[in-house]
Amino acid sequence: MVRLATVFFVLLAGVARANAVLVPMDELQANHLKAYGIAYWELKADREVEWLLNYRGGSFMMAASNALELECKVRGVSYEVISDADAERIRRELADPNVNREVVKLLKAAKIVVYSPIKVSKASFEDTDAVLLVLKYAEIPFEVVYDEEILKGDLALYDWLHLHHEDFTGQFGRNRRRMSPEDVAAQTAIAKKYGFAKVSQLKLEVAKAIKGFCAGGGYLFAMCSGTESLDVALAAEGSDIVPSIFDGDGVDAHPNLDFSKTIAFQNFQLDVSEEDYPGMSFSTINASSMGWGEESWFSLFDFSAKWDVIPAMLVQNHESTIREFMGQTTAFNKNTVKPGVLVMGQSRNSYRYIYGELGRGQFTFYGGHDPEGQRGFHRMPTDLNLHPHSPGYRLILNNVLFPSARKKKRKT
Repeated sequence: MVRLATVFFVLLAGVARANAVLVPMDELQANHLKAYGIAYWELKADREVEWLLNYRGGSFMMAASNALELECKVRGVSYEVISDADAERIRRELADPNVNREVVKLLKAAKIVVYSPIKVSKASFEDTDAVLLVLKYAEIPFEVVYDEEILKGDLALYDWLHLHHEDFTGQFGRNRRRMSPEDVAAQTAIAKKYGFAKVSQLKLEVAKAIKGFCAGGGYLFAMCSGTESLDVALAAEGSDIVPSIFDGDGVDAHPNLDFSKTIAFQNFQLDVSEEDYPGMSFSTINASSMGWGEESWFSLFDFSAKWDVIPAMLVQNHESTIREFMGQTTAFNKNTVKPGVLVMGQSRNSYRYIYGELGRGQFTFYGGHDPEGQRGFHRMPTDLNLHPHSPGYRLILNNVLFPSARKKKRKT
């Protein structure tokens, strides 16, 4: 009889055992960036993750398992083991129509690809690509493509595409610091292989394919000059905007810009200077309110977690203001952003973080090069072990997860 009672109490303990794991994303989290890797790890194993919007910094909740707890410990991610009753209480609390919170179910890991010249050359400047850095740090798997793979149609194999500081205009970054002779040679060889007389013609076809990927239902994320040069290339189709220093012939005196072909920007003017490596600006899209050595900040907007679910996901953070950081394209001139594009973060004089829909797809453009980087470009890659709580890097990882969500259309 004593043995039966013992078994009974053991069974009761099993029933009462907490069977949910809460990964907090507020100040109690030991490593915010690696926490996203935990969420992706669960999704990769076909297990559901609940994203608790505006609850403790945008926390994650998932079914408890020994394997999950061990993975959190190995990666140094803080977690709390809670009961089913507590998990249900949190869901009810977030479902209250009077609070700006919501539970969003993440169902499937997005297949991630990064467009980068590291596919074909040394491309040492890519060592500082913020997305490559944070995907590796968070242990989120990804693949790499470049021009050939895109021309072959390989983007159809992926859900989420990242562009960093690529130059889609064929001007090799407009600066010697941006691209080595090996990088230039690699791109020139691809253009020749596919029958293009100039690299600018190759890059235009790639830009059009990327736009098509997004319009067809893909998720496009871009930072730095990948945002600006993509739209410059699309708008300038049919005009020569490449100075002779890059392709051996001059620019059109009056290039025709068709803003109906662009993704996010309009009414901008080009920089087509014929100087020897004329500088770092492609157009008047680029804006900055910062001075060298000056500390400045941009603010995230607050969205309805129940009605504006997508932007609410994309701004989840434990901080609402983020230190500004520079890049070849640092920020976006407010006068050049199309009216249908949603602003999610802005500084005093510019937009920093924007979102929009294109056909059946969606895009997010994020100004700047490295959220925790030093001023300028001659530097070592950022060591994210020193920045595990970076709010600027969290915005990148929000984008990695949001394609996994069962989402509602924006109301506003």
